[in-house]
Amino acid sequence: MENNIQTFDSLRWYAQMGVDLCVEAEPQEITAILASNPAERASSAFAGDTVRAAAAPTSTAERVLFQAAPQAKEPLSSIADAVAEARRLADAATTLDELEAAVRIFNGCSLKKTASNTVFAQGVAASRLMFIGEAPGAEEDRSGVPFCGPSGQLLDKMLSFIGLSRAENFYITNCLFWRPPGNRQPSADELAICLPLVEKHIALINPKIMVLVGGTATSAILNDTRGITRLRGQVFSYKNDYMAEAVPVHVIYHPSYLLRQPLAKKQVWADLLALKAALTA
Repeated sequence: MENNIQTFDSLRWYAQMGVDLCVEAEPQEITAILASNPAERASSAFAGDTVRAAAAPTSTAERVLFQAAPQAKEPLSSIADAVAEARRLADAATTLDELEAAVRIFNGCSLKKTASNTVFAQGVAASRLMFIGEAPGAEEDRSGVPFCGPSGQLLDKMLSFIGLSRAENFYITNCLFWRPPGNRQPSADELAICLPLVEKHIALINPKIMVLVGGTATSAILNDTRGITRLRGQVFSYKNDYMAEAVPVHVIYHPSYLLRQPLAKKQVWADLLALKAALTA
């Protein structure tokens, strides 16, 4: 902090390496810091990495979850502790509102420390058609809305061709509720920590059909290590401990993959036609 030029040179290097957020009392976009006056920012930028405190409960659902599973004041000490806390919160949630409140107070996943927003879900829960992707990206992190960036826009466009709209007849979420920094691949530990909450999410939606979007979501939910190219085009059966009955699961490529490999859209179109047939059967 004693040398403003060195500080901002460091920020520029981090930005070039793909880091787009630094964490103060609130996450700050590095590009916004670089665009500001160094003299005004020098005393506060990187004054120390701090974790944002969760807001006090305001809704009935939040109060219920705070009482059922008080949030930890310190970071959880191990992966096992974090999974156990996630499971305790999931067990206590009996509605979607309660589950969302649980996710928002959960401090066991380190991704929450660097994320701007918790990204829970969007769409029509009553439709019982559930899409699950990997994790929020940059646009999703900024807005708090899943699949709202370029890949989400492509997914919406593809689904519209078979009569699906998140405003009318499907529900969408992710395996992780916070963005991995730099859009990196989620770690196995991060996925395992959030899995109990995702399992309860699925059970509360009680989908007639579930669609897993991309290899990471497919591997995490189905516990299948085979690649997405071997799994897409098939229909699987899924059930977790919160569910009374198994549900059919379709697997499709993630739209971010299609943006890089547009020739794969032909395979996705076949998968979407199969989904449409299943929905109308």
